[in-house]
Amino acid sequence: MKHPLTDDIAAALSRFFHAGTGPSHSQLTAAFTGAGYLGDDPYSPATQTPNKETRVLSVCAAAIRRPDRAKKLVENILLQLRIKDCFSSSEHESDVLRLRNALRREGYSLSETGHLSALGDIDLATGGRDALEEQLDRIRRSTDDPALLLGSAKDLLEAVAKFVLEEEHMLPPGNPSFNQLWYLARDRLKVLPQQVPDAAPGGQQARKILQSSWTIAEQVNELRNLQGTGHGRTLPTAVSADLALLVVREACSVAQFMLSQVRTR
Repeated sequence: MKHPLTDDIAAALSRFFHAGTGPSHSQLTAAFTGAGYLGDDPYSPATQTPNKETRVLSVCAAAIRRPDRAKKLVENILLQLRIKDCFSSSEHESDVLRLRNALRREGYSLSETGHLSALGDIDLATGGRDALEEQLDRIRRSTDDPALLLGSAKDLLEAVAKFVLEEEHMLPPGNPSFNQLWYLARDRLKVLPQQVPDAAPGGQQARKILQSSWTIAEQVNELRNLQGTGHGRTLPTAVSADLALLVVREACSVAQFMLSQVRTR
C-alpha cells in the first residue's frame, strides 16, 4: 500500500487552513514535529510567516520527496483537524469532500469523523464485526475507481467468511482458499442451496437465489485476480465501470446477508 500523500492530497489538506482557518500555528508545529518533518517547515515564529496554508504545502512537498513518514504526517494533521472539529463544521464541508475524494484515488478512506484507513484493510483482531460493517458501508457509498473497489469487495467477502468461521470456532488452519472459506462459512450458516428443502414452497427459487449469491462472491474473487488491484487497478476489457460498480454493490448485499445470518443465530 502506497503512502497517502500526493500533490492533490496536500492541496486538499492545505485548504483547511485557507485565510487563517483551521488549527493554529502551534498545532501545525506539533503535527510536523511528531512526523519528523519540522526541519522542512519554513515558518518563522518571530515574523509569523509564511501563513498556515503555505506551511502545509511546503511540508507535504518535503514528505512526498521523502515519504517514509508521510502517512504519519497526514495522520498528525488529521488529528489536529479533528481537535478543531473541522469534520463536523459546515464551514469545511467542501474541504472534507475534496480531501475524501483525493484520498480515495490513492486507495484510502476518510471516515465521517476524520480517521484515515486503507480501502480493503480490515483488521478483525482489533475491529471485529464493527470493522466489517464499517468497510461494507464504505464500499457501498463509494463510486470512484471501480477496479480498486472490486479488490476491496473481494477483501471484504473473504473477511466476512473468516469472521463467520472464527465466531463458530471453525476457522481452518493454514491458508485456506477463498472458495474453501466461503463453502465452510455457508455450510455452517446453513445457506448452501442443497440445505434448503426442495419440496418446500419457494424452495427451488430460494436455492437458485442462494446459488446466485455464491456466484457473485466467486466472480468478484476471479475479477479481482484478473484486474489486480495492486498492479495498476485496470478493469478487464469486458467489464465497464458501471458493471464493476454493480458487481461491487451486489457483493456488499451478499456480505450483509451473511452477517445477518450470524446475528440471527
